[in-house]
Amino acid sequence: MRAVTRQARRTLVRPASARHSLGVRCMGTEAPSSRSGLPLPTAPSKRYTAVTHPEDQASITPAVKELLGRSSAYVLPVYARPPIVLAKGKGAYVWDTQGRQYLDFSAGIAVNALGHGDEGLVEVMRTTASTLLHTSNAYHHEYAGKLAELLIKLTQAEGGLGWAPGSSHPVTDGTSGAKVFFANSGTEANEGALKIARKVGKERWAKATGKPSDDPSCDKFEIVCFERGFHGRSMGALSVTSNPKYQKPFLPLIPGVKVGQLNDTPGLERLVGEKTCAVIVEPIQGEGGINVADIEWLRALRKRCDEVGAVLIYDEIQCGLYRTGSLWAHSTIPADSHPDVVTVAKPLANGYPIGAVLMRDNIAEVMTAGTHGTTFGGSPLACALGYHVLSRLSDEAFVASIKETSGYLEERLSLLTKWFPNILHEQVRGRGFIRGLGFKNTSHPGRVVEMARERGVLLLTAGQDAVRLVPSLNIGAGEVGHAMDVVESCLSVLDSE
Repeated sequence: MRAVTRQARRTLVRPASARHSLGVRCMGTEAPSSRSGLPLPTAPSKRYTAVTHPEDQASITPAVKELLGRSSAYVLPVYARPPIVLAKGKGAYVWDTQGRQYLDFSAGIAVNALGHGDEGLVEVMRTTASTLLHTSNAYHHEYAGKLAELLIKLTQAEGGLGWAPGSSHPVTDGTSGAKVFFANSGTEANEGALKIARKVGKERWAKATGKPSDDPSCDKFEIVCFERGFHGRSMGALSVTSNPKYQKPFLPLIPGVKVGQLNDTPGLERLVGEKTCAVIVEPIQGEGGINVADIEWLRALRKRCDEVGAVLIYDEIQCGLYRTGSLWAHSTIPADSHPDVVTVAKPLANGYPIGAVLMRDNIAEVMTAGTHGTTFGGSPLACALGYHVLSRLSDEAFVASIKETSGYLEERLSLLTKWFPNILHEQVRGRGFIRGLGFKNTSHPGRVVEMARERGVLLLTAGQDAVRLVPSLNIGAGEVGHAMDVVESCLSVLDSE
């Protein structure tokens, strides 16, 4: 596996000159002035105003209709999907069963960090699956420890979980300073984090009162979450996802959940109290609209959690693992703003199901054999893939490429807010490759996503008023340029109506 990883690293990042020339080929009228060093257009592109990938009923072939009909007959209808059927993918592109090519600027909802059909990943999958596919957690295997070690050592070196960048923690008395629990998804990771925090709360209450932790009078069980946050759809995670659209059909949910507002510092003292066992927050809200938590607010939140003995959980399932240009979205902020627990999932195995909960030792110490578990989580295949992906994402050249290309994306998005002030909010949201365009008319994001898809680019909405851009982390400058040309054309169509 190491040989495959080294080979992948050598071939993954295209030379700067190649990236730059690719970007130029995809642009229209350019001016040679930008922070990224790449040419920027002087006016919005209008070359993609016409529909090239139609979705009207007349354009749906009999074969596609048959496939859609089978899905309708047998698959639970909980997803609103367009009338296209994807057949294959390679790099930043996917093709449907009609042979039409799409530039995938959604990456499976921020999952496919290395794009589609990556040869190194396929080789690791082939060799591991043919050697040892599944063991359950009744036995050890070699890959879980390797991936956990890599996650923790990178966190210490690059910053996170209370460690400033450049830190290290040699294994002492059998511990590295943190522990990892492996799950199968982001929702499961959040469920695990909440469950662990509940146990920590009971133990801290017992220490303070002198009563046993399972005493029925224990009142340290409340959980705090925030408006527009998204943490999953199972009952616990859904309970801290405060969107009525998701919650209302399934009420009542778990009790003791309080909801606050992101970046509301004065409200923290009332919100987080002695009964609070856990606070969960996304440093950059993904599904809720690409809303960034202020550093000073996170510092105040950390301070308040310490005052009342609450566990602070950062959900970095969408914004973590280099999507912002650093390992964690919180890696670059002061250590006194860091969490006790981090949850991660989406890009860790590039589409193969995996989730993880990273926690400081003082949190992990309450968990003993039998207090939590999973049949499939942390399987040999999942962890081998996770190790391969994380080894490549953390490569210095790869991270430099993310920063360069995401900087160019930021410049192109900033032009949109100047060119279309009647349509877009002034500020581009997010960092790195988790970006949001805010729209003044809440009917426009869904329409722009549809229009872009009909012109061969896949985007996502976020919240009620934003279009979300979360491409693969190895996306090229030319692909960014093409996506922006299409978005500019869609906005030009809207602007002319």
